[in-house]
Amino acid sequence: MSQDQKNNIIKTAGEMFFRLGIRSVSIDDICRELGMSKKTFYVYFASKDELIEQLLRSNVAHMEQKMRTTMESNDFSGIVRKFTQWIATEQEDVRKVPQLVYDLKKYYPRQYHDFQLQSFETQQQYIEKFIERGMEAGLVRANINKEYTSHLFAKIYTDALRDFEKIESKGHNLPQFCRVASDILMRGILSEEGMKLYNN
Repeated sequence: MSQDQKNNIIKTAGEMFFRLGIRSVSIDDICRELGMSKKTFYVYFASKDELIEQLLRSNVAHMEQKMRTTMESNDFSGIVRKFTQWIATEQEDVRKVPQLVYDLKKYYPRQYHDFQLQSFETQQQYIEKFIERGMEAGLVRANINKEYTSHLFAKIYTDALRDFEKIESKGHNLPQFCRVASDILMRGILSEEGMKLYNN
């Protein structure tokens, strides 16, 4: 069993789901796109459900890697910029294909629930680290409750993804919604020196 082959199946399926929606893409379609037999497909995945689970886990791992890379910077101002850009970019990617989220919620609720939970936990973890780094640099207020704050904003971002149809049905833009949430987060936690840096 080749890990590269498995990753290629996940990548190809993800691209097809992204373009066409999950419900409309069958295992036969994925195999045809890859030029492989269904027998080979089943060497790697027992079912389409398992493929979707691993695809969603892969997406969470990708999100975590981007956050980890962002937090590795020694320059807190750079972390602020990357963090806010990352939030907007991730939500924009999801917003491009409403059918993808719709299919997950309707036909794969367990997988979608697990994905939401993992996304929330990952975002909370790294928002908390973001606050800690800011405190160390003297750019985040020392009296911030980092556990409550990280929980609150991870929930805002996760709920925005879950309810983006409602948000956009009222004429709002999801990426802009997340940018506003990020701005509120920054203005709520930064110290006076941090705000000078942020405003610049």
